[in-house]
Amino acid sequence: MPRFVAAAARVYNAPMSTAADSSLGRPVAYPTRYDPAVLLPIARQPQRAALGLAGALPFAGVDVWNAYELSWLDSRGKPQVGVGEFRVPCESPNLIESKSLKLYLNGFTLERIGSIAALGARIAADLSSAAGAPVGVALRAPAALTGHALSELDGTAIDGLELDFDDYGPPRPDLLAADSTVPIGETLVSQLLKSNCPVTGQPDWASVQLRYAGPRIDRAGLLRYLVSFRNHSDFHEHCVERIFCDVMARCAPRKLSVYARYTRRGGLDINPWRSTESDTPSNLRGPRQ
Repeated sequence: MPRFVAAAARVYNAPMSTAADSSLGRPVAYPTRYDPAVLLPIARQPQRAALGLAGALPFAGVDVWNAYELSWLDSRGKPQVGVGEFRVPCESPNLIESKSLKLYLNGFTLERIGSIAALGARIAADLSSAAGAPVGVALRAPAALTGHALSELDGTAIDGLELDFDDYGPPRPDLLAADSTVPIGETLVSQLLKSNCPVTGQPDWASVQLRYAGPRIDRAGLLRYLVSFRNHSDFHEHCVERIFCDVMARCAPRKLSVYARYTRRGGLDINPWRSTESDTPSNLRGPRQ
């Protein structure tokens, strides 16, 4: 029997494994009752200290969350569904771990709530308690989402640059450079940001927008820098703060905003925004979300 045929026979005759035999088949206990205690606050300061941040923050910002898997019971026990938008201020001492938020929201599945407004007030109180600062909550019924279009982040795309890459982590701020003889104001966009969740190890994918004014940032260096996050493990919020701090330190813009739109996982997407300006970001859902 030819060698490759024998090898193929061994493969096809091997015992079949099932999902239950792997880590994918292990059950996870999801709460079926409302329990705010499942929310897991994560202190922001340790990661900020690693960036040299102490005292007053050099940026304003907010983490915009969208929750697409939200359901509860009305007062008669009939299931209701909606979509939630949560805005966690970057000044809050804590971020909220995303899987714990999913488990928390799942706890409303069999919870009777008198109105969507009452549900929003309860979620706002619980998230604010976990974050340590007021969290904005807006809940919308599906009918309210009719006509909401998808939209890419505005700006000049830099992903088409013909470059060689060989740095995928840790992040390389030394790749960033700017020409102080050419002051400019522009907005640059890349869809190549990818990092890993520090809790589960799962990949996190994002589009990122840099809006700045000041010395012209070298686009090739910026793209290589963003790609160098590819094997980096950190929370979405900390990745954006690292990008903001590295660009400020290496390129010295007068104004800078960094906005990342991450794809959803577990029915949630997280979209951190950090800026020298006091504006608030839009929440236009991207095609990849």
